[in-house]
Amino acid sequence: MAAVELTSLRKSYGTTPVVKDLSLSIGSGEMVALLGPSGCGKTTTLRMIAGLEVPDAGKISIDGREVDAPGLHLPPEARRLGMVFQSYAVWPHRTVAENVEYPLRLKGLGRAEREAKVKQALGWVRLEALAGRRPDALSGGQLQRVALARALVGDPRVLLLDEPLSNLDVQLREELRAEIASLRSRLGTTMVYVTHDQAEALGLADRVAVMNKGVLEQVAAPQVLYGEPATAFVARFVGGANVLEGVSDGTSVRIGATVLTCEAPLTLPTGRGQLVVRPEDLSVTPGDGPLLTARLFLGGATEYHFNLGEHALKALAPASAELQMGSPARVTLRRARWFPL
Repeated sequence: MAAVELTSLRKSYGTTPVVKDLSLSIGSGEMVALLGPSGCGKTTTLRMIAGLEVPDAGKISIDGREVDAPGLHLPPEARRLGMVFQSYAVWPHRTVAENVEYPLRLKGLGRAEREAKVKQALGWVRLEALAGRRPDALSGGQLQRVALARALVGDPRVLLLDEPLSNLDVQLREELRAEIASLRSRLGTTMVYVTHDQAEALGLADRVAVMNKGVLEQVAAPQVLYGEPATAFVARFVGGANVLEGVSDGTSVRIGATVLTCEAPLTLPTGRGQLVVRPEDLSVTPGDGPLLTARLFLGGATEYHFNLGEHALKALAPASAELQMGSPARVTLRRARWFPL
């Protein structure tokens, strides 16, 4: 049975549609990331699952029980969900333990049971030693751990996470990302994770649902999403692929005045279309071709930028393959996808 079932969800604000006929099934124990740019509808979708927004149309079921349908809307507290917000939402006047305990008080649990559950939840996020501190004595990463423990302490059927790492610096994001992955592995909790960060989505989720302007563009495992994008938008948003309009003769693609050739055995459909190629799937050597306009050293590799008239092209090559600024290069395609126009 699916833990969360979304069927033909629609939501508009005024005359502006935000979510358009969205259907998605999330399995028990699965982690699905809703990924997309700002304004794509991912947070609105999460808030509808939580019961914080009412769909204009469609159905939502949690563990086989309808919580939203025509004429039906269960409030958030009746859905047995946990939620972690971007802004922590930690009460400043309560200690760490009191913040985590609060949902258990609302349930009417006895003191001994509350204390045992709080101790267990703080152990999950490695905050036992800070149980008596107040939020103003905690770092951003610790505050988000408090929010995570509070969301998990009540044994939710589904944990919802709304961009929980976006307020943290790079190092803390990496630490908390590993924390969430470890917790999920140990607890097996079903999770729906909203983010605009592709690294978070690809690194954490079993499947990634890419949204664009309220529509699901593709839902797939991270490896499939990266290697076999269904649309040019998915290819560009997930992994930063070059998306270039041109004309293919099967073994080469003309983009403006520049011709990119295919390395055997790669062949492409013929005609006009969109070439989708990731920077690491390009081969760059000195030769007769586009001029190098920028070069960025990335440690084990160098990122090269070329100007193809109306298009910019980005390639990733070993650091040893140095090209001089302003010099021409031969750029060939090792792997690519083609979307006919």
